[in-house]
Amino acid sequence: MKETQSELPRVLNVSHATAIVVGIIIGSGIFLVPREMMAAVGSSSMVYVVWIVGGLLSLFGAMTYAEIAAARPKYGGEYAFLREAYGDQMGFLYMWTQITVAKPASLATVASGLTRVLATFTIFSTFSQPAFAGLLWGQLFAICVTWLITLLNIVGTRRSANVQLVLTWLKGLLILVIAGFCFSAGSAHGGWHNFATDFVGAKRGFSGFMVALVAALWAYDGWSDVTTMAGEVERPQRSMPIALIAGVAIVGALYMITNAAIQYVLPAGVIASVDRPAADAMRLVAGHWGATLVSLGMAVSIAATFVGSSLSGARVPFAAARDGLFFKGLAHVHPRFHTPSTALILQAVLSSLLLLSIGRFQALFSLAIFGEWLFYAMTSSTIFIFRRRDAPGSRPYSVWGYPFLPALFILAAIVLLVFSFADQPRNSLIGSGIILLGIPLHRFLQRRRTT
Repeated sequence: MKETQSELPRVLNVSHATAIVVGIIIGSGIFLVPREMMAAVGSSSMVYVVWIVGGLLSLFGAMTYAEIAAARPKYGGEYAFLREAYGDQMGFLYMWTQITVAKPASLATVASGLTRVLATFTIFSTFSQPAFAGLLWGQLFAICVTWLITLLNIVGTRRSANVQLVLTWLKGLLILVIAGFCFSAGSAHGGWHNFATDFVGAKRGFSGFMVALVAALWAYDGWSDVTTMAGEVERPQRSMPIALIAGVAIVGALYMITNAAIQYVLPAGVIASVDRPAADAMRLVAGHWGATLVSLGMAVSIAATFVGSSLSGARVPFAAARDGLFFKGLAHVHPRFHTPSTALILQAVLSSLLLLSIGRFQALFSLAIFGEWLFYAMTSSTIFIFRRRDAPGSRPYSVWGYPFLPALFILAAIVLLVFSFADQPRNSLIGSGIILLGIPLHRFLQRRRTT
């Protein structure tokens, strides 16, 4: 069937989809969160328990999403699932949260993170210096990168996915190289005895475990983004389950290897007290250039996250506009490149505005925490509705362990919501308020549509 101008062609294969999952999940977190986790639980063995629990919960979520996405390979992913299960208003609220807070703030944070990592290299030392009109060179660089990646996404979805694939392979290779150097350090700079060390100042107990688990779940976060592109994936009934499940499994393996490499070189007390344990481990093993290799790995890792997250984010307002729930212009498909160019441009504009106000936008990112995990739980709950509605045998993929695994993931999301609310009550309330603002806006737009 010939694609019409209002459709996005299916140009992504299973490798692209898997690379998007892996590329978006692995950012700078794996190089940083071992400190938070060790400071919370205090021992190597408990850190591994947390990584395993966080990985399994993420895998349960991915398996749940795989069943839903394989049966409903539509533009917008979570937006489409929520709209079909709970109606237009719920779909609109998800889209509204994504477009106003979650995605622009996420992209702005990633761009800023890339700038800060590159600033550790001498050639980019001017990033911290003022440029003009009160702006820093680093801000301008982050905005330029945002628009360059947006341009890449506009000129071709498959081109962007190919870049994502290359960056993801390079990211994985760098992580393995770093781990290899750490394990080859020998007794002079490490050893298996470090795995038996403890950090005496740790929180420990249930509270410490939950703090560490939250850190692990954030490190695993991002696997759901690929579902927004299900409408552009070839053979989605087969490709989506493979991408989601294999992607999370690959990330889990790389995380465990990296964490083991850091613990092989550094004792628990050191890991809990340094800001960048991976860089400190490599500095001890290979000197200054070892720490530089970690910074390079972080830069590549963040760049891959940037490409994938930007590529997937614009599909949500595009899908809502196609369904008549948002401004019609956002459903525009570029006549030459067959990409949602208008939605991509809007996303870049909002991200750039946040980058212009750098220093204040980090608070906006925490606003998204409540809404993000709320919609994780809501989207996962649609599996119970679709199981009742769909004809038996109509599912291309069925999640193993139904209904217990989906229920376990939903419970984990609710627990994380409670902890986020307790830790950031002000931001959680503001985030909830922003979500609720979508209710009158949805009604207003629907009245305009019918008049």
